[in-house]
Amino acid sequence: MIATLLVTALLIIPAAILIVVGDQVDPLTEAKRFSRKTAGARDDRSALRIRLEELGKGSHEDYEEFRIKQYGYCAGSAAIGFAILLTLSGSLFLVTLGSTIVSATIYVLIDRQLTQDVKKRRDLIEAEFPAVVEMLTLAIAAGETPTTAMLRIANSADGAIAREFQIVVTGVRSGAPLHESLDAMGRRVKSVMIRRFIDALVTATLRGAPLVEVLSRHAVEARGNQRNRVMGAAGKAEISMMIPVVFLILPISILFALWPSLANLNLFAS
Repeated sequence: MIATLLVTALLIIPAAILIVVGDQVDPLTEAKRFSRKTAGARDDRSALRIRLEELGKGSHEDYEEFRIKQYGYCAGSAAIGFAILLTLSGSLFLVTLGSTIVSATIYVLIDRQLTQDVKKRRDLIEAEFPAVVEMLTLAIAAGETPTTAMLRIANSADGAIAREFQIVVTGVRSGAPLHESLDAMGRRVKSVMIRRFIDALVTATLRGAPLVEVLSRHAVEARGNQRNRVMGAAGKAEISMMIPVVFLILPISILFALWPSLANLNLFAS
């Protein structure tokens, strides 16, 4: 009975507070203010801004929106967990500990989901890279400038590298030098393959070296790296397929093969 009353109070009191002060306080504004205060009070030790920039969300509003989402889900899960555990257990210590663990778990899961999104985008860029380099090589070999070739790829292709090329072209049109826009692209995309390509392209652009030879060499290297990645993924898949064969199918086959003999031995022994 007491637990039910506590849960009811836990749900009614916040609702009453929101009704009373709802016209005076905007929850979204307060959440942004709390996120801004938290962001300014401590360093970004989890490299959240860097990961958001790699996903194309480098503004401060995107950072605040992610923090609001993260804190909101943590607070909501903690409240729900507190209410559920309070109905199941009468110990306030266990209820507080359980709700804290639930909130921390949600916080870590959201952070890991962002890391997985960054990794997926990085893998997608590396998978698109060989074809994009070949397109860029053909366009420059046909007589186009690097900026025009990147713009053509950005308008005709649909992918992460095409969007990055669009950002580079936009930076060049706004007055930034080409090598600075390319270097900014290399810093955004945390990939060794892209970084080496950008460095070679910037060096060739500044020194006046022929771009077609540099791009052709990188296209061959990119195809080789892609083949190695596919072979590595195939090897991992082969090992993964061996696990059910060795630990499930093989023991069952041996059991079916030996079961008649064991049954006959037991019959003779009896």
